[in-house]
Amino acid sequence: DQVSAAYVSPMLYDNYSCRQLAEEAERISARAVALTGAQNKQAASDAVATTVAVVIFWPAAFMVSGDNAQTAELARLKGEMEAIEQVSIRRKCGIVFQSEPPKS
Repeated sequence: DQVSAAYVSPMLYDNYSCRQLAEEAERISARAVALTGAQNKQAASDAVATTVAVVIFWPAAFMVSGDNAQTAELARLKGEMEAIEQVSIRRKCGIVFQSEPPKS
């Protein structure tokens, strides 16, 4: 089953700089990748002028079989990622949130 995001208020990240948002998104993505067993992709980052341009790869599918604690953690992580994305967009940080393509 695909895991739905738990609500996380974007206000939690209002005091983060664009760089801190990118670092937190990378940390959350890495944890989600570890939980889902997806192959880790290197997040590409490139500083452009004063704007941080970062691509955050997020597991495309949240496949969990029967572990309620794991499902709850993935839902929380997905909610955190959505909150960070909202703040990033509002601040025009240049962070790109992209799902990993499905494995063939």
